[in-house]
Amino acid sequence: MQAVKDLAQQAADLLVHRKTHFALWLPAVTEPAPRLIIGSFAPGNPPGLAHEQTFMLSPSAKGLNLWDIAARDCLLENGKVYYYWFEVTDSNLYKESHPRIRVTDPFAFNVDWRLLAPAPDDPEFGEEDRYPAGVVLYKDGELQPCDPEKQQPDWRNDPPLKTLPVNTQLVIYELPSAWSRTRKEGGVETAVGTFRDVLALIDPAAIPFSFFGLAVLQEGRAHLRDLGVNALELLPPADSFVHGGWGYATTNFFAADYDLGSYGKNQKPAPSTELARLICACHRSGVRFFADVVMAFAAHNPYRSINFPAFFVKANSGDPEEYSGGIKRDGFGSDLFKYNYQVESYDPMTGKSARLVPARAYMLAYLDHWMRYYRIDGVRIDSIVNIASWDFVESFKNTGHRIYQERWSEQGNDPESAGARFLVTGEELDMPLGLVNQNRVDSLWNEHFKRYIRAAIIGQSHPSEPNFEEMVKKLVDCRRIGFGDGSQVVNYVTSHDVEGYGNERLYNFLNNNGIHETEQRIKLAFSCLITSVGVPMIFAGEEFADQHDEPTSGPEKQLDPVNFERRYDPWRARIVDHVSRLVKLRTSNEALWNNETSFIHSDFTEGKRVMAWVRGEVGSRDMVVIVANFSDYGTPNASDKSAEYVVTNWPQLPKGMNWREATECRRVPLEWAGREPIYPWEAKVYVAY
Repeated sequence: MQAVKDLAQQAADLLVHRKTHFALWLPAVTEPAPRLIIGSFAPGNPPGLAHEQTFMLSPSAKGLNLWDIAARDCLLENGKVYYYWFEVTDSNLYKESHPRIRVTDPFAFNVDWRLLAPAPDDPEFGEEDRYPAGVVLYKDGELQPCDPEKQQPDWRNDPPLKTLPVNTQLVIYELPSAWSRTRKEGGVETAVGTFRDVLALIDPAAIPFSFFGLAVLQEGRAHLRDLGVNALELLPPADSFVHGGWGYATTNFFAADYDLGSYGKNQKPAPSTELARLICACHRSGVRFFADVVMAFAAHNPYRSINFPAFFVKANSGDPEEYSGGIKRDGFGSDLFKYNYQVESYDPMTGKSARLVPARAYMLAYLDHWMRYYRIDGVRIDSIVNIASWDFVESFKNTGHRIYQERWSEQGNDPESAGARFLVTGEELDMPLGLVNQNRVDSLWNEHFKRYIRAAIIGQSHPSEPNFEEMVKKLVDCRRIGFGDGSQVVNYVTSHDVEGYGNERLYNFLNNNGIHETEQRIKLAFSCLITSVGVPMIFAGEEFADQHDEPTSGPEKQLDPVNFERRYDPWRARIVDHVSRLVKLRTSNEALWNNETSFIHSDFTEGKRVMAWVRGEVGSRDMVVIVANFSDYGTPNASDKSAEYVVTNWPQLPKGMNWREATECRRVPLEWAGREPIYPWEAKVYVAY
């Protein structure tokens, strides 16, 4: 146990070394040598760097391609916050000239976008070449992470890992952080939320300054706590140079997003502290925190100047690194990481000299930091095929599990059970099942579920599945499309990718298909989502049928926030109640954590599309029966006491047990179970108790 504990305390070697040294790994040009530029923040318009000092970096004794200087040799004052850059010779292959340039420390834990380095005095360089300063606290001989006003995360009340749910219990809520608050700009609602605004959705005691008057976030209310979800997935929380939006243009991978970390009237910056506060609140509420990571490309990352040839390839350049198995990688306007370019170098992870791929080592250290410093409980990898390196993806997944297991074992838990409590999910809409079957990732987003459930609730078969009955069976049981276990898929009816027909919010999708009575069909979709095999994920706002206020094409789709005020429209409130009851069933009922699924009834006579299935072992004490009507058919004279619809093969309960219909929270007499009237576009969910 002691050996495990010692291992758990050891982060990536370079991250440990940075506690005592300013260190720059793998600069392309070392003649002249890189330099450290350091000083203090000077407020103003614009702000500046006061008490500037310059120190030459030297080759480190730790290994090849590492340059450093001991913090004790930099004439620093104890207890003071410092701002700094590294000065290097620019190495961007797509510029003609290569002057000296000040760049952000690519491993900086905190940055401040108020203070940008001056651009080189060269016509090729402009505003996009101005990098933000890194921020660090020098205290008791160590360089410590801190926010600009010396704030540091407080983890004292973070509960033990064993208090958090296992993978099969999860209901994930996907949220772009900026969508948690709106502001009108030019008559248009714009997303301006922060980590603190997200906190108010979790913690009923948290009241962000900007939310007064919004019922869903008044004191004593917390929308996500009330909804019952037990996992929060934020779209990329790492720092991006882009203001607003979803955060997929990651810039500084080791730092929390600067814009999302501001708070109060004066918009004080405290990104790492605010994010840690949110994650700790999630944990105290029994909610796991998932970070969305973007590793195929980066926007304005400092390595484009420090060592472009070793880290990046420009999209559309014709370089072989642009392709994977004949598929062209897409940089979406950013620089693509090279995942097959090797050098001999000091390894930031192990501290040893090795033949390595710089981009891989950089990303593994990035994961190491986020798992230890921010205590994340899962990862969603964006555009996984665009990374174009399956062995790297597998090593990334394995590194995450190793670090989690170290933390798990350090808390005195059984090491064998750690794997069920950390999840690495890949997103690729073409769903390459080989990534799961070869153990490259733990799970994949199940785009098929979204396509099939949307077809089902408008009474159609999806073009790829002409047999309606088989389509429903495949959406209910992911094993029928090639997965081996429910923990290997994340199901959803909508994701943040709302561009194009069939991807829009469910309310708009139904309207676009000429369906304006949406309540029942949306409830039907959620009944299937939350009771199917796989991990259900709810896209923010879908739980109350939010709708688009802006176009869903182009950048506007990223700026259209959730309108939480709609949650109290009477018909939408009924959907929220419906979803909340199902979520609480999902997180508490073991029959829904397992794979067992038996289809007991199919009725396609006289225009009906009615199916029923059992989750859990038929005839056991743990059963959930779903009766779903995907048609306009309703039992004639349904309000009549003698009206009925008979579900064939209805399972028998063990002696002494009863049925409860979960969506309406009502007891069902044994003689009526399997014989109740059905209504158009409705699902009933019966629970044995």
